[in-house]
Amino acid sequence: MKTNDIRISLPASKSMSNRWLMINHLTGCFFRISKPSTSGDTRLLRRLLNQIESENSSHVYYCNNAGSVARFLMPLLAITPGHHILTGDDRLCQRPMAPLIEALRQMGLRVECTEKEGFLPVQIQGSVPTKRTVSVDPLLSSQFVSSLLLIAPRMPEGISLTMTQRPTSRPYIEMTCDILRQAGIEARRSSNGRTYYVNHLASKPKSAAVSIERDWSSASYFYTMALLRPDLRIRLLGLQLDSCQGDSATDNFFRLLGVTSTEVRSPYRSAGRSITIQGGGDCPKSLQFNCIDCPDLVPTFAVAAAAARVKATLKGVSNIALKESDRMQAISTELQRMGGKVNCTAEEMVILPSELHPVEPVHTWGDHRIAMAFAPLKLRFPDLQIENPEVVEKSFPEFWEQFDLVLQNKQ
Repeated sequence: MKTNDIRISLPASKSMSNRWLMINHLTGCFFRISKPSTSGDTRLLRRLLNQIESENSSHVYYCNNAGSVARFLMPLLAITPGHHILTGDDRLCQRPMAPLIEALRQMGLRVECTEKEGFLPVQIQGSVPTKRTVSVDPLLSSQFVSSLLLIAPRMPEGISLTMTQRPTSRPYIEMTCDILRQAGIEARRSSNGRTYYVNHLASKPKSAAVSIERDWSSASYFYTMALLRPDLRIRLLGLQLDSCQGDSATDNFFRLLGVTSTEVRSPYRSAGRSITIQGGGDCPKSLQFNCIDCPDLVPTFAVAAAAARVKATLKGVSNIALKESDRMQAISTELQRMGGKVNCTAEEMVILPSELHPVEPVHTWGDHRIAMAFAPLKLRFPDLQIENPEVVEKSFPEFWEQFDLVLQNKQ
């Protein structure tokens, strides 16, 4: 049955795609990945994994500004024979890597910082780990944990990893374990939730087809559009509510702002599930939301709250200054340029009700999520310009094409 829903095609989950690429490389069993992410980060990881496999590799691995790619590759290179250099652009070399470097050294692996201790670039001499037991501080990034769990199948005795603090983005660690199990590798968590155990790969898993969920991080920007245009219904094709992605918290946050999500199941098997979203529900004067499991959503939540003139206290934001940009500063600066009011501490960001006005242009700080978080404000300010719109290539290359489907709708 046809509807008047605006149909949005979302990219595949970058997080899931990258983990499956790592599994394929580490196990030597090439799972058939159906429609993986087309993001710049996924294409970069695929290219660098191919470089590792090539006999003519230069052994210099340049990760641009892709923190997840660098974190996934560092443990892999540490157990790959040869001499390797891992580096990236200026911003990536400013992002802390000390917890991961220290964990690798605990395991007897040889990682040397060539400029500043705890940061890229690093020299790595690939070798066999001498210890399977390791502790790691996951507060700055859950990827420190995931990257170590992913190499466990290639370690002689697997890994026993204990977290020294509550992790940021725990759902993405659980995603890693779930994908390992799907690949036939035993992965479990202790009863207190602090220690993860992943076994050595004893035998080659059976090849199988892998389906990648649509990306909840990318979906979040269309929720802001639904908030700003309650007269429209937007259908997010292929998205599902019961997702392992931490950024599915988008639904919980926007429900507080009166945006409802309804899962739609097509009678045609090939079409799968989708979610229809629509704004217009009651909006509170104030709200609180803990973002510790979904820090990449902070730019979206902050802009949405400012646009809705809601006082929003966003907690668990301590690591967002360490992303592709200093997102604490980027969000505060751009909202304040537009007349917004933002108060920040090390642990929380408070958006205060205010009247926004357009600026020329919105600076993106070289950060894809800043660009996409502010883009929906074009629904309120049609002449608003977003600086360097091409930065969305990192995670959602088709963003502007899909965004225009909503922007150009005049009903």
